[in-house]
Amino acid sequence: MHNSDEDAPARTHRADLLAAGAVVALVLAAIAGTLWWNDGRQLGPGSFGGAPADFGEWPLLGFFHPHIGPGTVPAVLLAVAVVVLGPGLAERLPWRAALAAAYGTAVAWTMALALVDGWRFGFTKRLTGGTEYLHEVPGITDVGVMLRTFADRIVDFQPDSWTTHVSGHPPGATLVFVWLDRIGLGGGTAASVVCVLAGAAAVVAVPVTLAALGHRDTARAALPFLVLFPGAVWVGVSADALFMGVTATGVALLAVGATRGRVLPCVAAGVLLGFGIFLSYGLVLMGAVALAVIVVTRNWRALGSAVAGALAVTGAFAAAGFWWFDGYGNVVIRYYQGIAADRPFEFWVWANLACLALATGPVVGPGLRRAALAWRRVPGLVAVVAGAAVAVAAADLSGMSKAEVERIWLPFAIWLVAAAALVPVRARRWWLLAQAATALAVNHLMLTNW
Repeated sequence: MHNSDEDAPARTHRADLLAAGAVVALVLAAIAGTLWWNDGRQLGPGSFGGAPADFGEWPLLGFFHPHIGPGTVPAVLLAVAVVVLGPGLAERLPWRAALAAAYGTAVAWTMALALVDGWRFGFTKRLTGGTEYLHEVPGITDVGVMLRTFADRIVDFQPDSWTTHVSGHPPGATLVFVWLDRIGLGGGTAASVVCVLAGAAAVVAVPVTLAALGHRDTARAALPFLVLFPGAVWVGVSADALFMGVTATGVALLAVGATRGRVLPCVAAGVLLGFGIFLSYGLVLMGAVALAVIVVTRNWRALGSAVAGALAVTGAFAAAGFWWFDGYGNVVIRYYQGIAADRPFEFWVWANLACLALATGPVVGPGLRRAALAWRRVPGLVAVVAGAAVAVAAADLSGMSKAEVERIWLPFAIWLVAAAALVPVRARRWWLLAQAATALAVNHLMLTNW
């Protein structure tokens, strides 16, 4: 006769493996889907993630190219160190020391992954191409004129149309790189460094949020998983890493301000989250994560302070000549002038989730499974994870995110990874190994475009 208490851990372990298996199956299905769909040439080149055509047809934006580089050995060594030592150090170190160690290791992990592709291609030249932000910086000599005319230059096939990334985002994204240039930090190297350093801030912001919501032990458990975030493949280097760091810090400030009853952090949170929607239109969906914090803390005054900060940013942009809704309306036009018109929604509405899974890693399966059952035990964690899931669902169903979401959804993905804190202590190192293996495999087998 079996003891049900003894059988319970085995059953939950099997359930975790099945959840992770479902994540892996989804990724394999997306790869098979790209191969099958294009085998009959029902769709033309560039219909899938690997655009342009010479990138091959893969769910991820990139092409199959097994390789190693100067970052290979450091990346493997860092992964081993975090798998072996990370959980113990996260538990034992003083809280601030644990956060500092996590930040430094996340920066090192991101840099090592970037350098697998080499110093120039993997790091310094990522943001300097003809479709990127830095391409437009030299031509922006008057920021006021740029803001007043920004929306008019979004639609394609005009003599002065913005390049792809500039046109696809509100002006805040481009302004960051203009401001860097103005203070003497122009060029691809400085821009890439800023993106990596800002992106790694999310590795601190997420656990700070959890701790503020009353789950410091859970936050400690999440730290190694946040450090070995597979999405670091795209944090190094894309501007979306910057977006992730800014918005995650905004949520953390909101959590701190709401739980301590302080107005200033809440206003600062609103300023950061408000600026976030001028970095990327889709980051308006980060409101779901912010609202989750308010629901848990029940501090509606904090929400009012944050809204005031966000409205101040919106008002500043409006006064300078850029109205967010005008920009978004033109972005919808621009989006379907390009390759998105050829990407089938019926494929990407589920294949997007496979791309996201490669950024979150297989632990997202058991993490989300356990989060669904843990509301009473860790309501703060469950709330922010649920907020991120709502944001992903809304972005996916909008039809404005077809492919490339392994990069675009980084600001949401980092919150989903936090659910990994719920896996059992005895299994954490195995799951960390799976996370590291995912990042290393993607980085060494694929030559990603971002």
